[in-house]
Amino acid sequence: MLIGVLGNSDSWYVRELQRAGSELGHEVVRLEFSRIVAACGQRNGARGIGTQTTSHASWPGIHGLSISESSGGTNDASLSLTELNAVIIRTMPPGSLEQVVYRMDVLARLEASGVVVLNSPKSVECAVDKYLTTAKLEEAGLPVPATVVCENSDDALVAFERLCGDVVVKPIFGSEGRGILRVSDPDLALRTFRTLERLDAVLYLQRFVDHPGCDIRVLVLDGRVLGGMRRVSDGDFRTNVSREGRGEAHVVTDTEAEWALRAAAATGARFAGIDILYDRDGNGFVIEVNAVPGWRAFEKVTGMDVARVVIEAVT
Repeated sequence: MLIGVLGNSDSWYVRELQRAGSELGHEVVRLEFSRIVAACGQRNGARGIGTQTTSHASWPGIHGLSISESSGGTNDASLSLTELNAVIIRTMPPGSLEQVVYRMDVLARLEASGVVVLNSPKSVECAVDKYLTTAKLEEAGLPVPATVVCENSDDALVAFERLCGDVVVKPIFGSEGRGILRVSDPDLALRTFRTLERLDAVLYLQRFVDHPGCDIRVLVLDGRVLGGMRRVSDGDFRTNVSREGRGEAHVVTDTEAEWALRAAAATGARFAGIDILYDRDGNGFVIEVNAVPGWRAFEKVTGMDVARVVIEAVT
């Protein structure tokens, strides 16, 4: 089978998927969002959504998607994305609203053409949106921290007080703890909210959960729990391993497994990392669903060959 991976050129995850694919007898090529070219109309019989090419002359016709030049993932002069059996999303790079919407459109067209996309564009679109994810988790009956989302600093200040004057401010879009800050001082809160308002940002405020310095990451694939990891941070309320937190082995409880599976189902994600946080009284909250989950630290503490499991899932 021919499998495409949307990932960065220096990505450890791309290399791991290529290694696992080769061991299983499949070809895995790297793709880039920035190289995708889409076209509609004037069908000339050529089929394909997207092509990775080295020259414009090898585009698959007016109708389809193509990649304007080689991004290092294949030696072929041309590759129509509809020739792929599956596409695995390993990156969702920052971009303008137009760029993000366009990428989702491309993935949706690929999926509609019969290419397996992991995860589906609808689930990725949901998971990258913190407000939508939180709302869907609550609708599914899962415990989430008290959260207020608004667009102006006055409403944010009211929310700040109602959330006990200690909040975590998060960007609606973002991962790995980037752009997240804790605010517990009223003056700092006012300056923070007004700055974000001037930047036309949405203000996402979540009551700070006083926790013992760790959270739980549960990895889910196709309705089953692959395993869990405790992420421990020394001195930072953010426990992300990418922010120098450390991973430790963790046996997933029945409740954590149930929450993780329900959270993945709520967002529609086949493959997901679900973050669960406990306060100091032992109350648990589902914090996030990551539809492009990392597994490097998870693999170290569990010994699981996650890349192989993922390749098997799409083949």
